[in-house]
Amino acid sequence: MESSLDKLININEKFKKIDKFWSPRVIEQMNNYQFKLAKFKGEFTWHNHKETDEVFIVIDGKMNIEFRDKVVSLEAGELFVVAKGIEHKPYAENECNVMIIEPAGTVNTGEELSDLTAASDEWI
Repeated sequence: MESSLDKLININEKFKKIDKFWSPRVIEQMNNYQFKLAKFKGEFTWHNHKETDEVFIVIDGKMNIEFRDKVVSLEAGELFVVAKGIEHKPYAENECNVMIIEPAGTVNTGEELSDLTAASDEWI
């Protein structure tokens, strides 16, 4: 799908089109970076992204990012950057709406392919 840099995007309306947890959908692209929306609930898988940082912005709800030595908790309106190569596992007790910013083609489970691996370039 082509970028819509000249069009207004309603994030809340886009979230209504997502019906599966842990399956990021692209809403826009700027240069090589994609803005993705995802609904989180339950636990994800341990993984890392060896070539890129990953940005999580909580739009609605609460989530956690577990690291081997700590847990970072985020609420609506908060942002956290996971540095490239750092192993992490996102999770949310209740449904949480998240925006992820990362380079186009980034696989959500990194190199750890599993049943939670989503298509990396699916637009809504």
